[in-house]
Amino acid sequence: MKSCLQNLIPQHFLSRLAGKLANPRLGLITQWAIKKFIAHYKVNMAEAKIADCREFKTFNDFFTRELKAGARVIASDENSMISPVDGCISELGAIEKDKLLQAKGAYFNLLDLCAGDKALNKIFENGSFLTIYLAPKDYHRFHMPIAGKLLQMIYVPGKLYSVNPSSVQNVPGLFALNERVICIFETDIGKVAFIAVGAMIVGSMSMNWHGIVAPSNNRMITQWDYADKNIMLKRGDEVGHFRLGSTVILLCEHNAVRWNSLLQTKKTLQLGEIIGKTAAGTSLRS
Repeated sequence: MKSCLQNLIPQHFLSRLAGKLANPRLGLITQWAIKKFIAHYKVNMAEAKIADCREFKTFNDFFTRELKAGARVIASDENSMISPVDGCISELGAIEKDKLLQAKGAYFNLLDLCAGDKALNKIFENGSFLTIYLAPKDYHRFHMPIAGKLLQMIYVPGKLYSVNPSSVQNVPGLFALNERVICIFETDIGKVAFIAVGAMIVGSMSMNWHGIVAPSNNRMITQWDYADKNIMLKRGDEVGHFRLGSTVILLCEHNAVRWNSLLQTKKTLQLGEIIGKTAAGTSLRS
């Protein structure tokens, strides 16, 4: 029923419209909207680089706000993987051959998530995954969980279902249906996929090396190859940001990382905290 109701909504029209409305400089109207948003979602502006909401010229400027220096600490353990975002764990664990847990008792296909790319599917079969939901109140820039070299980026058109917990429970295969950007990195533990999943009212996603990743008019899968560009990112470096909130999925190869035993569904994460140990580490969760 929830899936059917969301299908009746013009998802892309409303989401692109929201993106356009978030960009204009509307003065007092913008300030009013930002203040209402902060109050409704209880946004912690004390940790923002710009704490006075009157200094933001557009709603998007506010929503993609930076953190002030020292607001997050990047864990120093070199044999660890860190949380790339502030958010809440949706699910995590092992990829069971080519199946990922979306919600209790419900799975979706790795090949579908990889947009039918059999080579990517093969790389991450029997690997590990972590899905993190970013609520409206959260910091919406995302960062590298581990140092790596960017190899490719793939834009995948799709639906724009809401990714809140209720939708994740009720829309089968949601993350493999929604619009998304897949970034593949070469790291010391093998390839790591960083997947930014779009959602209802997400105006767009922006990557630091590319800018806004906008869908083409014919909404086809689009790929950019960067293997010869030498784009290197350190652990904790900014990757990009959502223009309104959504979800991040990490994929790692088999036996490359094991998640921290304290991680569990609905646990809140902060950027920079250790989420797992790499193949060289200890105190791991299978």
